[in-house]
Amino acid sequence: MDSVVLSTLLYSAAGAAAYGLVGLVLLAAGYWVIDLLTPGKLHHVIWAERNHGAVLVLGASILAMALIVRAAILASASVLWLGLVTTLIYGLIGLLLMAVSFFLMDLLAPGKLGELIVDNDHKMHPAVWVTAATHLAVGIVVAAAIA
Repeated sequence: MDSVVLSTLLYSAAGAAAYGLVGLVLLAAGYWVIDLLTPGKLHHVIWAERNHGAVLVLGASILAMALIVRAAILASASVLWLGLVTTLIYGLIGLLLMAVSFFLMDLLAPGKLGELIVDNDHKMHPAVWVTAATHLAVGIVVAAAIA
């Protein structure tokens, strides 16, 4: 194999790994944000209590973040470090906007939105679906803004 081809392949592989790492960091940050916004420890609420509301909101947030990261990678600069930085910045903007949408919905909802999401005493509250849809919508809007 030619050294130029090998060098290009290694650079591309390193770039893919670096973007993957940035994506994982942003997904972990998204998990952390949802954990802060909802009562209880999210890992316990989901895995021990099997709370469907928390699962739906977290799942929508993860998908929204994936949309943002994908758009950021596709629109990133050809300089690897700059692309990584812009991907991280766009992802953080998305997380911030999802948190803001959560707080705005909390103002509109009777009661505390976080409590409605993790309530196991009743059927899944409709606010769960609205919250999940809002997080996906934020992800789609931010991804479109990046493109």
